[in-house]
Amino acid sequence: MKNRRISWILAACAGMIFLAGCGGEKQKIFEQAEKDFSQGSYEYALAGYEASAANGWKDAASYRGAGVCNMRLGNDEAAVENFTSALNCEKVDKALKKDILSYRATARWNLGLYADAMADCQTLAEEYSMDADTYYLTGKTALSMDSYGEASNNFEQAYGEDPTFDMAIRIYEAYQERGMEADGTRYLETALTGEPKKAEDYCDRGRAYYYMADYTSAQKELIEASNRGSLEALLLLGRVYQAQGDISNARSMYQEYVSKEEASAAGYNGLALCDIAEGKYEDALANINNGLPTSTTEEMQDLLFNEIVVYEKQLDFAKALEKAKKYLEMFPEDEAALKEVKFLQTRIG
Repeated sequence: MKNRRISWILAACAGMIFLAGCGGEKQKIFEQAEKDFSQGSYEYALAGYEASAANGWKDAASYRGAGVCNMRLGNDEAAVENFTSALNCEKVDKALKKDILSYRATARWNLGLYADAMADCQTLAEEYSMDADTYYLTGKTALSMDSYGEASNNFEQAYGEDPTFDMAIRIYEAYQERGMEADGTRYLETALTGEPKKAEDYCDRGRAYYYMADYTSAQKELIEASNRGSLEALLLLGRVYQAQGDISNARSMYQEYVSKEEASAAGYNGLALCDIAEGKYEDALANINNGLPTSTTEEMQDLLFNEIVVYEKQLDFAKALEKAKKYLEMFPEDEAALKEVKFLQTRIG
């Protein structure tokens, strides 16, 4: 259904290309793509940007837009091609080139092309002033290449440029992915030395404590954030209670989040996890389906993976395998899903 929908969109855009004989029509196609992107309609935006690039209208920006859409849709290989096309355009101003190089490095990193990603990072270092995001991207890439000293130096520069909870958590997560939580924890500890002033500060502190497995402190900070009006704190509280095995309170937090947040896919995913923990598999499937319509790409990935888990828990290995194969069509780089497919195939024989 999804591929059919994209084909229809592309066919419509092919018609737009044919009709776009004047600058005014070409401009409208590009502007509509920008509007679709801002509204999160990435499939429509992608088709629009591709049509705009084919029209030769703001070709570098159009290829760049198509690349970002493909990344949001989990199509990193296509995104790399888009960004390369953008960089090969005749007129690419310096600021746009920096933006495109950063995106291409990220897409290459997502694909496991660490040497290529580092090449883009080195170009950024040679041709531009480094900022917090560039230091962070270079550090993450170096870490993936086992260049621990280079990674550490870049992360220190990144946090020096942007000494916020957000950056501390990003660095921690990069180390966590490599099983090096202790190296990332010091950034969280440094961030925690500041004094909280608003709901977001308490929420950030709660998240940091959650990562550090200090659930008592996390709960205290997140309750304060929730009392100050933070909806995100409810979601994080659910995770804290889950980590403590308190499914009842976790469910209450997720239900409150869903009742207050319109785009509540993460809340429905939390409810599905509670259902799985209690063996309520039909309820889990219902919550997964409720979450999908408003999900981002990352949230959709979580929901669909948990759908596989539900069918496996029900011992419906054929259905689980079917769902896992469809999942890999959308997220082919997911190693956990690849292992799941191999496991399910052994179950089916």
